[in-house]
Amino acid sequence: MECTKDYVIGIDAGGTKVAYGLFDAKGELLERFRHPSDPELDGPAFSDSLIRTLRKILERHGLAMENLKGVGICMPSYILFDTGHIFLTSALPKIHDFGMRDYLQERLGVRVVLDNDANAAALAEYRRGAGRGLKHMVYVAVSTGIGSGLIINGEVFRGSYGWAGECGHMLATPGEGILCGCQNRGCFMSYVGGRYVPTHLKIRMLEGAGSWMEGITDLNCEHLLAAARRKDPLAEEMLQNMAHYIGVCLYNIYQLLNINTFVFGGGLTNFGSLLFDRVRAEFDSCDKIGMPVEFRFAELRKDFGIIGAAELVL
Repeated sequence: MECTKDYVIGIDAGGTKVAYGLFDAKGELLERFRHPSDPELDGPAFSDSLIRTLRKILERHGLAMENLKGVGICMPSYILFDTGHIFLTSALPKIHDFGMRDYLQERLGVRVVLDNDANAAALAEYRRGAGRGLKHMVYVAVSTGIGSGLIINGEVFRGSYGWAGECGHMLATPGEGILCGCQNRGCFMSYVGGRYVPTHLKIRMLEGAGSWMEGITDLNCEHLLAAARRKDPLAEEMLQNMAHYIGVCLYNIYQLLNINTFVFGGGLTNFGSLLFDRVRAEFDSCDKIGMPVEFRFAELRKDFGIIGAAELVL
């Protein structure tokens, strides 16, 4: 068995799936593995499930904990970065008020780094993807949830506590709309996040909006994409609404930070020009100065989370 601490495991734990990546000393991905998330698990139970899976991955490669340089984990959570304490996880609401980093380190006996998923994705794209060579960039996660990771002067900017960049929970219509997992109504995520879009579609259909999507019981964004390709009127309306909120959110970030490159990643990028041409138009309609602002798509595809989590350790 190998004796060197040359291996890193990156874990991307989201609202719908948990993905694992085993990396060697050169940063090469040796194995990727994923399973569905269980929203019924609290912090300790969720952590125990990570430990069980992690051990099985190591066993498949003839490795032990002693071979790990560390474990990086990214989650859609409010995390006090310096201590690895999770305050709130909107997509996994039973994981809150939990010192996850210390819990895992005590049981694994290796270094654990825990960070917000958008921060990890920003780091991955900056070092290995669409952000290579940039001084500043904003990574924008458009998926089950909405968030951002900020690279300023080549470093992840986390703010005072660790959750700088939670743009999805900035308020668009305070006190109005669907209740988000952040416990506010009217945040950008509650209008655009993949877990909330089906609710908006169902509300509109109950109000009488006709659609190809009527009668679909397990409605999701894949159905929305299929409807949009059919030029379904409700799908067109929903995409325009989503584009409006994303465009306004980006414009607010641009005004605050004056960073001129946005890198988009996550499941909603599958909509391509159907959504993002509209986002571009919404952003441009707000921008009265007109200096160059670039929109890019992430290059690391589905591996950005596990790569970013591993980069946290490296």
